[in-house]
Amino acid sequence: MNLLDRSIALGSMGVSLGQLLLVLAMLTALLVGTWVGRKRKIRIGDSLFNALLIGIISARIIFIACYWDSYDSLWSWFDIRDRGFEPLAGLVAALSYLGWRLWRHPCERRPLGMAMLAGALAWSLTAGALTLMMPRGASLPATPLITLDSAEVSLPRLQQETGQPMVVNLWASWCPPCRREMPMLEQAQQQLDDVTFVFVNQGESASSIATFLERESLTLQHLYQDPHMSFGQQVGAVAMPTTLYYDADGNLVDSHFGELSRATLDRSLERLQ
Repeated sequence: MNLLDRSIALGSMGVSLGQLLLVLAMLTALLVGTWVGRKRKIRIGDSLFNALLIGIISARIIFIACYWDSYDSLWSWFDIRDRGFEPLAGLVAALSYLGWRLWRHPCERRPLGMAMLAGALAWSLTAGALTLMMPRGASLPATPLITLDSAEVSLPRLQQETGQPMVVNLWASWCPPCRREMPMLEQAQQQLDDVTFVFVNQGESASSIATFLERESLTLQHLYQDPHMSFGQQVGAVAMPTTLYYDADGNLVDSHFGELSRATLDRSLERLQ
C-alpha cells in the first residue's frame, strides 16, 4: 500500500499517514520558526498557515482542471473528502508564496527559512524511516474470502481467470463514506469492462450485507465477505473505506484511503494502464 495512504485508527475515526506527516511537518516548522524569531518578536505563524492554505487551494484547483469531466456539480469541486489534490502543484504554490515573503520581508528570512528547513526535514526523515520499515513488493493477497452463499473465493485465482487489473474496495454498511461512494463504484463497474471491481465487506454478516444492498438498490458483482477482517489486516487497512489498485500481474500499483469520487477513481485507474 502507498505509504501516505496507509491508515491509522484513532478511536472510531481513521486518518492516513500522509495527513499525520503533514501535521507533524507543520507543527515542527511552527515551533522552530517561533523559537528562532522569539528574541526579535518576529511571528511567522501567519506566513506558514497562509502558505499551507495557498498550497491546498492550488492543489485542488489543478486537480479539478485535470479531471474536469469527472465532476458533475459545483458542490463536488468543494467536497475535498475525496482527497483530490495535485501535491506537486500545491508544493510549488506554497514555496512560491514563501519565497515572496522572504523577498518582501527581510526580517522574516531567518526564522521563516529555519521553519521551512525544519518542516522539510521532519517530513522527509519521518517518511524515509517509515518507508524503510514497510514491506516491499506488495501483491494481491490470497486470503480466503467468501461469497454471500458461503462459497470460498481467492482473488489471485479470480484475477488469473479474468486477466484484468483489479480494483479492491474494502467497505462496511455502517461506514458513511463507504455508503456515499458505493453508487459511483457500482456505475464504474457497469461501465468499465476492462477492469475487475471487487467489493470486500469487512466483518459483517451475509444478511446485513443483503439488507443494505436491497435498501440502497445496489447490484454489485464480485461482492465478498471478509468476516474476520483478515484481508484488511494483511494489506494494512485499519479504517474504511480503503481502495486498492492491482495491475494485471497482481502487483499493488496505487491505493486510496477515504471516500472516492469519480475523479479520484479515474486518476488511480490511469496508473493501472
